[in-house]
Amino acid sequence: MATIKSIKARQIFDSRGNPTVEVDVCCSNGVFARAAVPSGASTGVYEALELRDGGSDYLGKGVSKAVNNVNSIIGPALIGKDPTDQTGLDNFMVHELDGTQNEWGWCKQKLGANAILAVSLAVCKAGAAVRNVPLYKHIADLAGNKKLVLPVPAFNEFMILPVGAASFKEAMKMGCEVYHHLKSVIKKKYGQDATNVGDEGGFAPNIQENKEGLELLKIAIEKAGYTGKVVIGMDVAASEFYGKDKSYDLNFKEEAISSVVKLFTCLLRFARICSLQNNNGSAKISGDQLKDLYKSFVSEYPIVSIEDPFDQDDWEHYAKLTTEIGEQVQIVGDDLLVTNPKRVSKAIAEKSCNALLLKVNQIGSVSESIEAVKMSKKAGWGVMTSHRSGETEDTFIADLAVGLSTLLRIEEELGSEAVEDDGLEDITVDFDMANVVDDSNNDVVISPRSDVPPDIVSASEEEEFTNDDEDEAADEEDEDEFNGELSEEEEDGDADLFGLTEDSESDESE
Repeated sequence: MATIKSIKARQIFDSRGNPTVEVDVCCSNGVFARAAVPSGASTGVYEALELRDGGSDYLGKGVSKAVNNVNSIIGPALIGKDPTDQTGLDNFMVHELDGTQNEWGWCKQKLGANAILAVSLAVCKAGAAVRNVPLYKHIADLAGNKKLVLPVPAFNEFMILPVGAASFKEAMKMGCEVYHHLKSVIKKKYGQDATNVGDEGGFAPNIQENKEGLELLKIAIEKAGYTGKVVIGMDVAASEFYGKDKSYDLNFKEEAISSVVKLFTCLLRFARICSLQNNNGSAKISGDQLKDLYKSFVSEYPIVSIEDPFDQDDWEHYAKLTTEIGEQVQIVGDDLLVTNPKRVSKAIAEKSCNALLLKVNQIGSVSESIEAVKMSKKAGWGVMTSHRSGETEDTFIADLAVGLSTLLRIEEELGSEAVEDDGLEDITVDFDMANVVDDSNNDVVISPRSDVPPDIVSASEEEEFTNDDEDEAADEEDEDEFNGELSEEEEDGDADLFGLTEDSESDESE
């Protein structure tokens, strides 16, 4: 039997330039596995502790303490143990080596969820290699999952979901084409600067009204020829604008004395700017009013998924919205659930939502993540496997998405054994276009699994995207129609798109 021979951690940097933890695991039979931990731009208050160093280095975001905890505590304690015993090793790290708890379970306050998770992910990869099976198959076996389901990809920041695709490969094609059509639409309406993107490839045009963002997506879908096949999802991150008075302030980005109020609606990660005297609280609405606003959006647009529609402690309005539109719309708990089995259990009992957003670093171990997914699926929920805004080159979540019931290359490997998800009833994988489109060679790159040599799907093998000049010519005839639908707002000369060239800090509640 192969055993763990050594574990080594180090500090690396994620896609946002922040430190994070990477771990190598070597086994007695020569197996080597490496994993790295992602990080969100902002986090739900109930997430397990992400241990940072504090101080001035890296603006306090260093992870040398977490690295040291792996090298001096976790690593030595796992030497000689079986890497295929994922649950046993995770429980040993979480329950015995760390041992800290709060009202919601094991909180990893001693060693840090980033330290424990880095080891958990690397051990999972090592276990798959020792068993000589693909990582997604190893995860499926750990979860007792006999049926492998390829997910519906959800394209962030805005959410578009190609639910009408016949295969994952076709869904990727649809998503990429809509993304580029959206860029063209935004450029035509707002100018080149509006197509600048943030950490995750999201656009931030200077829209003037809530529904304008939905109209942009609707037109992009129509231009791509996928009306009825590509639908819309929303990531609201409502905890970011929930107040102590239990109201939701759509002006939450500004101080009360500000002379220019930036209204960031969190709707599809678009922003709204307008000239006002100050934030006098007039934009505050109740939970019931916000609920009714969502219902109006659903009645007018092909919206099938709403993530974090209310604050992480507003169980009441989550339950109301789920009761009223849960049959037709997926209500996703991210900050509400934080991949925590205890919070999932509460939400199931109170019928608070009907889908889980799965982020392994919210809870801090593979085994606890699997438990949360199994509970959710048993309750008839959907599951969205999500990236974080601070990602690494580690593609673990692709295998996680398929293993729990993933990407293009896995589809080819599974062949006829793969079962396509025909909607939002099972697993959805959420990722950003920044990790899909490689502008350096104009190829479409699907991030490789760690156990498969990387390959590139050339744009010439798919429908090629037109360049900017061709886009302008092709879109000329659509400009009048677009303006007719969206230009009823008054152009405001004082509007300023300051602070919108990077994603809102409310991002990654993904």
